[in-house]
Amino acid sequence: MNLSRFDIAIGLLMCPAILILPFLTQNDFYLNVATLIMIWSIFAVGFDFVFGSLGMISFGHSSFLGIGGYALAIATQRFGLPFEAGVVLAIILAAGCAWIFSFFALRVSGIFFALVTLALSQLLYILADSKLRAWTGGADGLPGVSRPSALGLDFFSSVNFYWYVAAFFALVMIAIAIIRTSPFGRVVMGIQQNEIRTQHLGYNTHRIKQITFLISGGISGLAGALLASLLMYVNPQMLHWTTSGDVIIMTLLGGAGTLWGPVAGVIIFEILKEWLSGWTPYWYGILGLVFILVTLYFPKGVLGEIQAYAGRLRRRGKKS
Repeated sequence: MNLSRFDIAIGLLMCPAILILPFLTQNDFYLNVATLIMIWSIFAVGFDFVFGSLGMISFGHSSFLGIGGYALAIATQRFGLPFEAGVVLAIILAAGCAWIFSFFALRVSGIFFALVTLALSQLLYILADSKLRAWTGGADGLPGVSRPSALGLDFFSSVNFYWYVAAFFALVMIAIAIIRTSPFGRVVMGIQQNEIRTQHLGYNTHRIKQITFLISGGISGLAGALLASLLMYVNPQMLHWTTSGDVIIMTLLGGAGTLWGPVAGVIIFEILKEWLSGWTPYWYGILGLVFILVTLYFPKGVLGEIQAYAGRLRRRGKKS
């Protein structure tokens, strides 16, 4: 499976948009919202590697996001490690947690897989909220999470931190595009379409699922570390199942199983959230209504439907 012209076109549109934004505005609010969108996009892309590519819905991905955030906070605050070492540790621990989750969750499938990931996620949430209070700060969380200090730049500046996150966003999108188009990515898609046939072709589908979960967890851990650094704060809410629910909504809004769909979903979600929350305290209910309408009329997601329509137009052009 190669990247489609549509994926390449969206990528070519995203690059100048990301590069131009800091030159259009120096407003901290807009830059922070854009940074937040890129961080959530990293999380959504990581989640979609299990949800969209493998075809398995997980309610436990908030665990990997939260572990990434806590790993960075504890590594830099309690052990005095450099920020970059904290980010690496966040990726490793989140990937390791995903590997452990896979040993339990992959014993079942369908809705039972989702329920097992939900149960494991809530277990970690309870541990962080109460039993591990000495390490996590409990419900109060851990304030004062650090920012990078590389190259002598001030990353407490919204512009500098925007560029820092943009670099990670670009790396993740390039990496996920390479993985999706690699032989491994084709096997993952094959498992989604017909796991039994993939097994008959000689692939160890259970091991491939575990590796897919590990990669997804590592990307989510990176997002968690960056989110904690942006907010300069981490609390157990990052581990809660509602956080997993948000990323599911984002992915479905944009288009699960597509390269840029999760990113589009995050943009739609965050823009609507910022706009509606300033208009009414019941914004989440309105957002839920928007999600229902998109699910009914755009079952492949907004970008997924656009991509499908572009594909139909291209096939008609070839026939004529």
